[in-house]
Amino acid sequence: MNIHTERLLLVPLGPQYLLSTHEYASDLDNTKYMVHLPNADIEETKTFLDRAQAEWQTSNPQFYEFAILLDDIHIGAVDIYISENNSEGELGWIISKKYWGYGYATEAARELISFAKHEWKISKFIAHCDSENVSSYNVMEKLGMSIANKTKGRKNKYSNDDREDLMYLLEIE
Repeated sequence: MNIHTERLLLVPLGPQYLLSTHEYASDLDNTKYMVHLPNADIEETKTFLDRAQAEWQTSNPQFYEFAILLDDIHIGAVDIYISENNSEGELGWIISKKYWGYGYATEAARELISFAKHEWKISKFIAHCDSENVSSYNVMEKLGMSIANKTKGRKNKYSNDDREDLMYLLEIE
């Protein structure tokens, strides 16, 4: 399942992207606001990619991880986790810091929202981020999402600090 945008190609993320995924997924600057990253070693990245690929092979995937390709270069990932009743999708994304600031996360997520609405009839989308992750919540706002909830107690992998989690929501008729 490939999804084309104006500048990007979204393709199933799997072990063929091990080195490029590990480059951004193990980089503290790239992942400092993330709950499950950075990856400690390449084996952790490989385990994640194997799990993502295996999910693509199931009859009813609960999540879809897409590699974001720019001119055949793997620059990041975008994903959607689907609720049990297929009514809601939780979005996430990561872009290699070499490609920050060009709107790639917004473009990829926007197209994934459109795809999910038309193919899977999902009309409610959420996304979470650390309250200090300005770039991420700017993407959410560009997607038309609005802040729906703020909670304390977010734990990012790189830090033991209690953080504030922002949840954004988009409902499409």
